[in-house]
Amino acid sequence: MNTDSNAYFSVLHPFDAYLSLWPAGKALPSEDELHRLKSKGMQLISEVKALEGSYMLQLRHLGDDARAIADYMKLQSRKIDLVLQHLLEQETKDGVHCTGLQFGGSNCQVHSDQPFEVHQLVKLTLFIREEVLSILCFAEVIDCRIDPDNQAAYLVDLAYRVINDAEVEQLVKASLNIQQKQLQQRKGNR
Repeated sequence: MNTDSNAYFSVLHPFDAYLSLWPAGKALPSEDELHRLKSKGMQLISEVKALEGSYMLQLRHLGDDARAIADYMKLQSRKIDLVLQHLLEQETKDGVHCTGLQFGGSNCQVHSDQPFEVHQLVKLTLFIREEVLSILCFAEVIDCRIDPDNQAAYLVDLAYRVINDAEVEQLVKASLNIQQKQLQQRKGNR
């Protein structure tokens, strides 16, 4: 369970998010209960990502000789990710659709057409397409304000409260990968 909202770096990057209000006074689920709340597709992609991270790390320790094997494994993993992503996109989504603006390992910010109350708890689903990442967690609204660029919408800051440790790691890795791509793109535009 994560309680430090400033524990990790966040990156500006668009993604899809779905927020469902959690009943006031109802206890948040444990991490085990959270796993059971996930759809089959989300469970599969979470397991694949965890396995992939573990094996890629082991291959890196083998040195230069394993580079070709690691590259081939990344290609195979990418194909599996694309199939799983397609499956996830076919599933029905619960909650209010919001456009994500930034994310990291401890919090995120979304753009919403409806306001949320500060300290309100929500079930939050994040879909980060470029990283083939789908995360289900519970979060607390830490701020909600009118969007200065669009007076009919809101900027909502959320801090994760119940999230699987492996998925925190995946969010951190995704934020760093995206930041690296953004930096390379800026460098290429100079």
